[in-house]
Amino acid sequence: MSTPVLVVGGAGYIGAHACKALARAGFQPVVYDDLSTGHADFVKWGPLVTGDVRDREGVEKALRQWRPAAVMHFAALALVGESMRDPGRYYDVNVVGTLRLLQAMVACGVRDLVFSSSCAVYGDPGVDRISENLAERPVNPYGATKLACERMMGDFETAQRVRSVRLRYFNAAGADPGGDIGERHDPETHLVPIVIAAALDRSAVPVEIFGSDYPTPDGTAIRDYVHVCDLADAHVAAVRYLQEGGASRTVNLGTGAGASVSEVIAAVESVTGVDVPTRRSHRRAGDPPRLVADPTRAETLLGWRARSTQLRTMVEDACRWHRRAGPAMAVTGPGPRSAADADGQGAGRSAVVRG
Repeated sequence: MSTPVLVVGGAGYIGAHACKALARAGFQPVVYDDLSTGHADFVKWGPLVTGDVRDREGVEKALRQWRPAAVMHFAALALVGESMRDPGRYYDVNVVGTLRLLQAMVACGVRDLVFSSSCAVYGDPGVDRISENLAERPVNPYGATKLACERMMGDFETAQRVRSVRLRYFNAAGADPGGDIGERHDPETHLVPIVIAAALDRSAVPVEIFGSDYPTPDGTAIRDYVHVCDLADAHVAAVRYLQEGGASRTVNLGTGAGASVSEVIAAVESVTGVDVPTRRSHRRAGDPPRLVADPTRAETLLGWRARSTQLRTMVEDACRWHRRAGPAMAVTGPGPRSAADADGQGAGRSAVVRG
């Protein structure tokens, strides 16, 4: 019989890919999600329990029913700009939600947690490659809430023996090569799907590039893009690590290489054969020039290394998903949208992207 793992927020983009990876590895993913931003049709590899992570009683009920060996925690709000406008909501959902989850785990005797954290905890470190040894200096409430959650986990380990692996993502990209699931946000804020949408619907509405005067080779911001399926595999590796008695750690997840906004746009144009209209704007406050991971610890600790490291592969997989998803992914109306979420990707879309 497969070992259950409770996947909180498992109906979202990365969570759903993690569920598929869990099932492939012989686990039974049990999704706990309120479906406020997740999608019921992404829950394909195990049961769905509908509930809010802040509902301790609901989480406890799911834990007692399924008796999971571990919990994966993806449930969070993750838009930097929104966190600046409404920090209270971010502390409520992200920090209070994590507190309620930890309390429920302790009450039910579940001690292993894999946490979806972010490179946003580092702020703007100003180094070529970011290691876990750097000081955490988040520059927005989103990053601050992720760091607060990590520190809370440390306290729960000291007092309650809850062990955790805190996975600090860089930029998730791509989609399941089999086409089962992909990236679908409303509004869409990630650079790769925004540029793909501009190419596939052949819209004349430009993709807005925020900043062309960064100290980078082409003047646009550089980010470390990591395939979402590689991220999913890292979560499975983290569960196995904890099951084998591993100690709590923070771990960066990235490729160790970066791509600029202009390079992402060029990759989409190459894959689709369409010239993407762009418009250059001024930099936004808080967007670092370069965020690239040092993934050494992930390989040493978890035996994990990104396999799909080519930006073109990520774009091809994402394009395949968007084409299959059809009109629901199309750009349908005016209204500026920023493409910078937790990682500050440095471009935006001057249109609403549904999905």
